[in-house]
Amino acid sequence: MTCDYSLGEIAAYLKAELRGDPEVRITGLNTLQDSVEGQLAFLSNTKYSKYLSDSQASAVILSEKSAAGYSRDCLVVVDPYLAYALISSWFDSDKSRDSFVHPSAVVDASAKVANNVYVGPNAVIEEGAVIASGCRIDANTVIGARSEIGENSHISSNVAVYHDVTIGHSARVHSGSVIGADGFGFAPRATGGWQKIYQIGGVTIGNNVEVGACTTIDRGALGDTFVGNGVILDNHVQIAHNAVVGDNTAMAAYSGVAGSASVGRNCILAGYVAIVGHISVCDNVTVTARTLVTKSITESGSYSSGGTQVLKTADWRKNSVRMGQLDDMARRLKKLEE
Repeated sequence: MTCDYSLGEIAAYLKAELRGDPEVRITGLNTLQDSVEGQLAFLSNTKYSKYLSDSQASAVILSEKSAAGYSRDCLVVVDPYLAYALISSWFDSDKSRDSFVHPSAVVDASAKVANNVYVGPNAVIEEGAVIASGCRIDANTVIGARSEIGENSHISSNVAVYHDVTIGHSARVHSGSVIGADGFGFAPRATGGWQKIYQIGGVTIGNNVEVGACTTIDRGALGDTFVGNGVILDNHVQIAHNAVVGDNTAMAAYSGVAGSASVGRNCILAGYVAIVGHISVCDNVTVTARTLVTKSITESGSYSSGGTQVLKTADWRKNSVRMGQLDDMARRLKKLEE
């Protein structure tokens, strides 16, 4: 795919202040240190400022502060990182496919598939499923019975969307993900062993949600597992049965929410965070990496545990420092006792 835009076109889209030649041609994006002629770079983290003067980029996205004294072509914006994120779509090589249903795809006669939809090789659309306008269903993906995929959503190859799942508009589900598999529900038998609890709920996913590769969202035992609007899930995230993830929450790789737990809106769960079942986390909470949350969090803020009980991050950092002082304190105490 060939991209070729003028700097003026990009400035207009970003509503940026253009300082320089609007006719400069931009054919790609790159970092300051790796850019070559024809590419657009950005500076959002000041630790990379050292690369600015020697960058070979044809233009750079800068903040007002960073642009002071910079004499070459640039775009001045309030938030360079957000501007980079916005313009990245112009250079995405994985563009929408033309409307087409591959001859090897299996589409049930009762399924409702809009006219301008792409369905790839060996994809399966089961009975009663609804695929809305502008969707892309890639190769070897299964959309289960009575499931609904909202407008302009992209379900990548080798995804399993089980029955009775609803996904909103403008969603992206990456390869290897499984949505709507049975939750981990079993009742212990008095005589030993386990009785399976059949999971008769579904999954509801909101609009503008991104689901990373190999992520699993289990169906509810009774009622639906719920993922709100604007949620972003990294690769290898686990959402258990009847869990709730609020709007605009972000979860990094290997984090998980156990059954019937609730995570509020605008939260950030870093890598390997675990939320135990049947508790709630309020809105606007950040949980740092490898934290185990074993009780409800009712006050917004940042929390950490690092293998100990979850605490306010500031308190955890103080305790972590004190942990390193324990040996010295023990020696001093022993001397006092002698």
